[in-house]
Amino acid sequence: MSRFKPSKHSSILKITGSKSDLLAGKRIVIGMTGSVAVLEIVNLARLLMRNGAEIFVVMSSAAMELIQPDLVEWAVGNPVITRLTGQIEHVHLCGQHPDKADLLLIAPSTANTIGKIAQGIDDTPVTTFATTAFGTGIPIAIVPAMHATMYENPMVVKNITELKGAGVTFIGPRIEEGKAKIAKNAEILEAVIGILSKKDLSKKKVVVTAGPTRIWLDEVRFISNPSTGKMGIEIAQEAASRGAEVTLILGPTTLSINNPKIKVEPIETPQDIIKVINKQKKIDVFISAAAIGDYQLEKQKGKIPSKKETLELKLKPTPKIIAHVKQKFPKARIVGFKAEVKATKEMLIGKAQKSLKEYQIDFVVANFLDKPNQGFESATNKVILVKKDSTVLDLPLSSKRAVAKKIIDEIVS
Repeated sequence: MSRFKPSKHSSILKITGSKSDLLAGKRIVIGMTGSVAVLEIVNLARLLMRNGAEIFVVMSSAAMELIQPDLVEWAVGNPVITRLTGQIEHVHLCGQHPDKADLLLIAPSTANTIGKIAQGIDDTPVTTFATTAFGTGIPIAIVPAMHATMYENPMVVKNITELKGAGVTFIGPRIEEGKAKIAKNAEILEAVIGILSKKDLSKKKVVVTAGPTRIWLDEVRFISNPSTGKMGIEIAQEAASRGAEVTLILGPTTLSINNPKIKVEPIETPQDIIKVINKQKKIDVFISAAAIGDYQLEKQKGKIPSKKETLELKLKPTPKIIAHVKQKFPKARIVGFKAEVKATKEMLIGKAQKSLKEYQIDFVVANFLDKPNQGFESATNKVILVKKDSTVLDLPLSSKRAVAKKIIDEIVS
């Protein structure tokens, strides 16, 4: 039995899980190799920890020439493995051991390390961990970082193809400025969540709407709202991490989508949403998280004169997207959203129950827009799930990704 006994220092206890529990209970080994992108990994490790993971690090000698192990140990709170000792650290963390890791994440990975792993060469602590993980069946993910010409080398391409065939996940890279740059930390986090999540939406088609819509008055003016689309984006990413085929119908936003598996359909108007829905051949789950304009008018040509003393606009109700989906895909599970201001909790629940009955959908996610740290432009949310069986679930204030996880949990339950 290995005597390798890591211990976390006090500062780590304060940040672990501070953002979410999406990776709670997960043990991740990061293998650091000799790419200059290794300087990004301290922030990556901390991001994984803030989402609940415990991090261990193994470094090659080339990585140690770029960043000091003491700094990495400070960041992750566990001893950094720079050489293999009689404590057989590789077996403790990647072998058949009660404390074995859930994932080996080689980040960054050089072309050299990719080639060695593909050919079964085992001559650094990192490649030894990879050899052991393969033998144990622990998932392996590789995050390449190198010059673009190296990444495009036919031998490197061949090695990557072989490793993918053996079940290795590759994350990134970003091709910029003649370099195959390391993937952004948010994308790596999303990929890690996907690898470690249960696949209870496998083979399901999920369509999510997110963000604002624009109701055009003329060629230059529109009516909209402050929605950023973050809630819907997080729902789409959670569904994708759990194996769903996801289409995200996304209104104008500056936010990025960190899962390349999600098909994004950019839209502006409610009519655009209907056009995208009409293109779908199958929808198993539809989640209407977008802040869709309730009223519209016919767009005027040109520009409405700006010096009028008064301007009267006649608006008509926008067709209900949920009703259209219900008619076109009657077997789909449908989740609606209901947001209110200056309302009591009882009023909010009542309006949600009215929507349930009117559209015959599965449940409604209800929330207030005028409460602190909730609704539009907020990183957090506090919602009430109102279900068709009359169940009402109060979810505490938490990150929108944590709320998304609870919503998906209800869908698959």
